Amino acid sequence: MSELWPYLLLVLVGFLPNEMWRWLGVVFSRGLDETSEVLVWVRAVATAILTGVVAKIVVFAPGALAGVPLWIRLGAAGVGMAAFFVFRQSVFAGIVAGTLALMAVDLLVR
Repeated sequence: MSELWPYLLLVLVGFLPNEMWRWLGVVFSRGLDETSEVLVWVRAVATAILTGVVAKIVVFAPGALAGVPLWIRLGAAGVGMAAFFVFRQSVFAGIVAGTLALMAVDLLVR
């Protein structure tokens, strides 16, 4: 049991508090009009923040990603963006395509 306490702590401190807010969001969002100006604005701001974070990670790469040349990181981001639009704005498709492109080109160049 002594090896499992960090995982239990992670679930209690990291997962459960976040999950509680997600479920409260689901409960209170019922009946909201998705096309209202306020929600369109909120979605736009959230997308802009996410785009900024991704751009910062690509350009100023932390950790092991810093060892990958900038041109590979930018190319993989472009592939991911193209897949996002090709597959009807699927975030999942964009992430998978960008990640696979990053891994493939990095393995071929090395």
